[in-house]
Amino acid sequence: MTKSMLRAAVATSALCVLATSVSNTVSAAQVATDPGDYSPAPAGVDLGLLYLQHASRTSVYADGKKAPVEAELTSNIGLLRWVHFMEIGGMIADPQVILPFGKVDLGKPLNGLPAMSASGVGDPIVGGTLWVMNNPNTHKSVGLTALLSLPLGDYDADQGPVNVGENRYKLITQAAYVTPLTDTMSLDVIAEYTLFGNNDDFLGFTRKQAAQYGYQTHFSYHLSDQTRLALSWFQDFGGETTVADTKQDDALNNTRWQLGVAHFFAPDKQILLQYSQDQHTESGFQEDSRLNLRLLKIF
Repeated sequence: MTKSMLRAAVATSALCVLATSVSNTVSAAQVATDPGDYSPAPAGVDLGLLYLQHASRTSVYADGKKAPVEAELTSNIGLLRWVHFMEIGGMIADPQVILPFGKVDLGKPLNGLPAMSASGVGDPIVGGTLWVMNNPNTHKSVGLTALLSLPLGDYDADQGPVNVGENRYKLITQAAYVTPLTDTMSLDVIAEYTLFGNNDDFLGFTRKQAAQYGYQTHFSYHLSDQTRLALSWFQDFGGETTVADTKQDDALNNTRWQLGVAHFFAPDKQILLQYSQDQHTESGFQEDSRLNLRLLKIF
C-alpha cells in the first residue's frame, strides 16, 4: 500500500467507530454525553435506553482545509444501554453496559478506496460513573467515569476503515461538573480523555492512535420538571493515527454544536430529540447534519 493510499484509508477511518451516544466518528467525542447524564438517580434505580442516530457527510478535511474530492458517508447507528444506580461507600455509582449496532456507507470511492458498506454489532462498552460529590440540596455534582470498549464487534480486516467494530481496546475516561445557574438554567461541563489500543490487522497493517482529549458543555433551560431545552458544544483534540509506522498528520481540532429537547411524557418515560452540525473540522469527515433520538425508561 502506498503512502497516499494509507492516508486515504485513515482519512476514512471515521467509519471504524460506532458512536456511543454517544457519538463516534473519529472526529467526535468518543462518548458524547447528553444534558442531564451526570445528574445521578437514587440507588436502586435502573435505566433502559435506546439511541438512534442518522448522520450524513459530504466533505473531507485535512489540516483544516477541504479536500478537492467528492465524498459521501452516511451512518445509521443504534445503541442499547442499561444503567444501574447503586451506593458504594456512601457515594452513588452506576455500572452500565452499552451495545452499539448499525450500518455505515461509503457512498462514493475515495482516494483509492471503493464505495462499500458495513453493518452489524459494534464493540460493547462496559464501565460506569462514581459521583464523588452529589448535593441534593444545591443540585451540584461531580462524577468520574471509566468505560472500556471491548474488541468484540463485527470487523472485516479487508475492509479496513469501513467497519462497525474497531478490533482494538479503548479506555474512555471523563470528569464532569454539574451546577444550576438559576432556578431554570443549569450547566454541565465534561472533560474527556481516551487511550487506544492497537488494531493489529488494519488492511494488513498495524494502526495506532495517540490519546484523544476534549470537552463537552451543555447549557440547559428547564421549561418545567418534565421538559428541558439544551444547547451543547463539543471540542476534540489529539488522536493522531499511525499506520504501518507512517504518521497520518490527522490530529483533531474539531468542534460541533447541538440543539436538543427532552420531555418526560410519562413519569417513567422520556424522549430526547437532537440536531447537530460540525462547526469546524481540522481532520476527517465533516458532518453536514446529525439527528438523534433517545428513548429512556426508568425501572
